[in-house]
Amino acid sequence: MRAVHFGAGNIGRGFVGLILHRAGYEVTFVDVNPELIGMLQQVDAYQVREVGPAATIHTVTGFTGIDSSADPEAAARAVAEADVVTCAVGPTVLRFIAPVIRAGLAERRGTPVTVMACENAIGASDTLRELVLEGAPELADRAVFANTAVDRIIPPQDPHGLDVVVEDFFEWSIDRGPFGGADSTVAEPSIPDAHFVDDLAPYIERKLFTVNTGHATTAYAGWAAGIETIAEALQSPQIRAAVEASLADTSRLLVAKFGFDAAEHAAYVARAIERFENPALPDTCERIGRQPLRKLSRHERFVQPAAELLERGERADALVAAFATALRFDAHDDEQAVELQRLLGSLEPDAFVAQVTGLPADHPLVPQLEAAVRDARTPRG
Repeated sequence: MRAVHFGAGNIGRGFVGLILHRAGYEVTFVDVNPELIGMLQQVDAYQVREVGPAATIHTVTGFTGIDSSADPEAAARAVAEADVVTCAVGPTVLRFIAPVIRAGLAERRGTPVTVMACENAIGASDTLRELVLEGAPELADRAVFANTAVDRIIPPQDPHGLDVVVEDFFEWSIDRGPFGGADSTVAEPSIPDAHFVDDLAPYIERKLFTVNTGHATTAYAGWAAGIETIAEALQSPQIRAAVEASLADTSRLLVAKFGFDAAEHAAYVARAIERFENPALPDTCERIGRQPLRKLSRHERFVQPAAELLERGERADALVAAFATALRFDAHDDEQAVELQRLLGSLEPDAFVAQVTGLPADHPLVPQLEAAVRDARTPRG
């Protein structure tokens, strides 16, 4: 069995690539980083070290690498010959890998390939499908796109090596819907460490609005307080209270929307916070806070759950407060943080909220977000 994975970084090697290797796939990593691909081409194995109560070491073998910027034809051929294509490149990068996948589908013959975007975004595989089939709808029957929900914390690694340190927890849920139905000729791929579900929405929203919301709340509050690491930020009673309040907001939504058992969900939330505090996985507030404009957008970790709560006639004060704190993120080497501060300085609150969040002007959440923007525009003395 052959798999192609776009994105040979820490998540690609330490999560998706590892799981595909354990499932028996020969993995081809595709990336635009020539040094990283060069290292993958020169070795026969790398290690993934899981840290935590169930600590263990995995050795990954049977892989190769392709630099798609130098040899896009080779990357396309790999897609044409693959059984499974995955990616972990970030939602904003999907548009750049789509042409390579499109070219691979154009060469493909026989059984459709399974394509899964393993991103922190709702419906990422649907987004990728639209990008891949743009201008080429005739290729639609050559691939099956399945949405996924993925979860594993991986902190920054040594950029000069291939080994990866990861937490001992992971979850990979895959939407069963595209497989085996009347209109599908593709069976569920064999990936024992993943689980296929009839309804992906509860899993992806639980993860996004717990793990990602909690992580981001911690990061922006820690940054505003001048604290370097996520674990250190959670030692602050004020920041921990803010994180717990944000997750109390999202918990009310998730339990009501999907019928999660309240006690089981509370345990899931507590486990998420424990994962953030893992001393063997140090991470920084700046890294987790990067790309703030994406994280403040309509279907992301603050605005989406807050909007749904207000639509239900409930309050979302802690999520609004987290949104307000995120507006203060001004890491000078992050392009989106720089643009965020430019927009704050140049747009009126109503225009800022409309552009950044995508909410309609008559949405009940808008007045609270506009108030947060007005406060962020006020000079602090």
